[in-house]
Formats: sequence, C-alpha cells, structure tokens
Amino acid sequence: MAEDALSVVIADDSVLLRDGLVRLVEDAGIEVLAAVGDAVRLMEAMTIHQPDLVVVDVRMPPTHTDEGLRAALRIREEYPGVAVLVLSQYVEERYASELLAGDAGGVGYLLKDRVVDIEDFVASLRRLAAGGSAVDAEVVRQILGRSRRKTELERLTPREREVLEAMAEGLSNSGIAEKLVISGGAVEKHIGNVFQKLDLELADAAHRRVLAVLAYLSTS
Repeated sequence: MAEDALSVVIADDSVLLRDGLVRLVEDAGIEVLAAVGDAVRLMEAMTIHQPDLVVVDVRMPPTHTDEGLRAALRIREEYPGVAVLVLSQYVEERYASELLAGDAGGVGYLLKDRVVDIEDFVASLRRLAAGGSAVDAEVVRQILGRSRRKTELERLTPREREVLEAMAEGLSNSGIAEKLVISGGAVEKHIGNVFQKLDLELADAAHRRVLAVLAYLSTS
C-alpha cells in the first residue's frame, strides 16, 4: 500500500483532540474521510466510506463508558478488512484483551499520551493498515504486573521483558534491535527464550506473536 493511499475515519468526543488528530494525520499525507464525536455517527460513517483504518476513543457519548470499544468490536466483525486503533486515556486491561481476542492483525490499543510522539504515532497507523499491530508498552507492563501466571513470568530476565514489550508494540525483529540497541541475533535469541519460558509456540508473523503473548498473559 502506498503511503499516500491511506485513508482513515476518526471518532473522539473531544473536539480539540479530534481536530488535532485530523490535522496530524493529514499533515502525514493520510486522507481523513470523516471525523465524528460519537459511536452512532462512527457506524454511519462506516456505511458511507471505506477507510483503511479507524481511530476510535474508548469512552464516548452518551454514557462515556465503552461505546467506542463496542463500536470497534463491531467494526472488526462487520468490516474485517479495516484496521482499528483504539485510543484510551488509561490502561483498561479488559477492553484491551477483548479487542485483541482472535486475530490481532490490524488492531491497536494505544494510550492518548502516545499521540505526543507524532512520528511514532503515524508509524503505528501505517503498521496497522499494513496488517500489523500496535499495543502500548504500558498496557503490557500492567498485564505483566497483574498476571496470575506470575511464576512463569518471573522466569524472564529484564532484557527478555523489554523484548516482550517491544513485540507487543508491534515492532519487527529489526525494530526491536534498533530500539534496544542490540544485534539481530540477540533479538532472535531473546524471543526464543521468551516463548520457551512462557510455553508459547513461536510464529513468524509479529502480530500473531503479540496475540499469543497477550492471550497468555490475560488468561485467568
């Protein structure tokens, strides 16, 4: 997919944030097909437009609880070819786990603070549209900290935990190597250790690895 061919629908009830997102993605060469303030209008926009990607807030009118999340789940079911990025003010583990259940390709869950890093945010959008994934490292940290499988997780070294978090962010092996300033061979070794210690099957696709890790960590 050419970078200038990417299109998006944005849904957030905060006018300031919504307008800011529109300006940000347009400056990056991404076409905004619609920008709305609630889940009802989001679903209406989906019937009119055929975006590559949807960016949606978790909490929107009328109850400001989980309208955005439920709309995101519906979009995943009714428009499987559309990538979905959920933005949240806080880490909501149940919502993250529910959204990532099934095929995690083209699904992302980021904290709104992530938008501050414009280059990284735009890269996440493009990665999602290409079938990858993007899960905020803080979400992974909290899941790691509260997982009931603490014994298995404690087997991981600090570096292996860093690799696990980077995997959940959707980074490729080369991306992990660059972020952690280690060699590609070291990344492969750490990933192998992570999956061995967590008793997970190693898969080639990065988003499938993310799904496997998050599914394991969120299992009660």
